[in-house]
Amino acid sequence: MIVAGLLVAGLFFSLSGVVGILRMPDVYTRIQCSTKNITMGALPALLALVVGMGALSTYGSRALLVAGLLLLINPIASHALVRAAYKSGAPMWRGAVVDQVRASAGERRGDGSGEGSGNGSGDRGGRR
Repeated sequence: MIVAGLLVAGLFFSLSGVVGILRMPDVYTRIQCSTKNITMGALPALLALVVGMGALSTYGSRALLVAGLLLLINPIASHALVRAAYKSGAPMWRGAVVDQVRASAGERRGDGSGEGSGNGSGDRGGRR
């Protein structure tokens, strides 16, 4: 009964994550959805395998190893994907409130605009 409940929970998270990926407006929010989708969809299924087969069985110990690696590698991989998308110039959703990376880059330069123009035109970090 516990195994079935864990499998249903994993299936629910996977299906809701798919809906989220289809509805999100830009690559950054889609990557965030897919990261949560993979983590919250796979972990209950792996835990169901551990509960069903036993933690000391061949399958159970491998499932625990995969779960640990998933928890470690998934955030690192999603961060690398988002960073690569940002550096390649993938556009943000128009409804995004602030680009924190651009704002912090402007603070490091000292002009506060994040654009690096310094011409005082009044376009303080606006979108192009």
